[in-house]
Amino acid sequence: MENHIFELQYAMDTFYFLVCGALVMWMAAGFSMLEAGLVRAKNTTEILTKNVILFAIACTAYLVVGYDIMYGGGLFLDGIDGGDTLVADALAASAEAGFDGGSVYSSASDFFFQVVFVATAMSIVSGAVAERMRLSAFALFAVVMTAFIYPMEGSWTWGGNDVFGLYNLGDLGFLDFAGSGIVHMAGAAAALAGVLLLGARKGKYGANGEVKPIPGANLPLATLGTFILWMGWFGFNGGSVLKLGDMASANAVAMVFLNTNAAAAGGVIAALIIAKIMFGKADLTMILNGALAGLVAITAGPDTPSPLVATLIGAAGGVLVVFSIVAMDKFKIDDPVGAISVHGVVGLWGLLAVPLTNGDASFSGQLIGAATIFVWVFVASFIVWALLKVVMGIRVSEEEEYAGVDLSECGMEAYPEFTDR
Repeated sequence: MENHIFELQYAMDTFYFLVCGALVMWMAAGFSMLEAGLVRAKNTTEILTKNVILFAIACTAYLVVGYDIMYGGGLFLDGIDGGDTLVADALAASAEAGFDGGSVYSSASDFFFQVVFVATAMSIVSGAVAERMRLSAFALFAVVMTAFIYPMEGSWTWGGNDVFGLYNLGDLGFLDFAGSGIVHMAGAAAALAGVLLLGARKGKYGANGEVKPIPGANLPLATLGTFILWMGWFGFNGGSVLKLGDMASANAVAMVFLNTNAAAAGGVIAALIIAKIMFGKADLTMILNGALAGLVAITAGPDTPSPLVATLIGAAGGVLVVFSIVAMDKFKIDDPVGAISVHGVVGLWGLLAVPLTNGDASFSGQLIGAATIFVWVFVASFIVWALLKVVMGIRVSEEEEYAGVDLSECGMEAYPEFTDR
């Protein structure tokens, strides 16, 4: 009887992992639509191309080497047994000690769930460097990011390894439930390194320091992308519970879903209020980023707050993201979609919010963990971007940028009927 219960839980946990992974994969469509809506029409095809190829590169690079670095999986050469060995071992253990309701799932499902997180981290980079980066340089960076840079910091956090053999983040009180730091801040750090070397878009900043708005071409598309991301985030956070096959886990999943949604709503409302106060208008782009900021903020700890506290954590993220986007422009850091602010600044806030509701985390541990992730990813990414800049160049020519990278990089336009060519 216990074996039948075990097998049922195994099937449920594996199926839950796969469904949540599919939801996170759907976030790739969200990033694509959001970024395509927030860039100019002449750069739409190229940004969509980047999002498709980065997903394919992430899936392949993480399979070949990244998963082995992060977890010691060895999937590419050794293959995946579908979990048969895991089931046999767990059944043998349960025969001796009795079934304890632990988490069990197929190793293939674990890889699938992890690889879509890698793609999410790389998607963050795509929007920040939009409208002026060479497609080939971006693709090469994606290989290094998903095969090595991300898996290394992932091995120190979710992988449980010591940081260069010096210290273990878990022992210091570092917790990141679903990746405010491990995924989102890491992606923002890589994006920041690229943006600093890439420079701003032509015409974005005037000679006297004034900021010239460059509006996106399709706000309905950006709004659709935000709602897709909002939906996908339930898989992102909910799947990180790692199991569903018992009553306690089912309740935990429900609470994570509830808090994830509450935080997003809080981020929207807060960003709306701040934008109205600062600009006198209900700025849709700030509202969309407010929703994403609320989601990023709660990702580090969606399992322990009450719904009210989760709403407040998301609201704080919505406030932060508006001020951060304005500050980035003050420093002439050109980020067309606000990715560095949403995923980096608010990702840090998400990590620091965890000890407020979870006694297993410490502020010092969260700070050390955040610093470790940011310094590693930023420095490693800066070196890779710099090498690419020296060897092949990372920016299109001024003429290509003016005409739009759709033509120079892809040879086609997203909206040809609306141009005079």
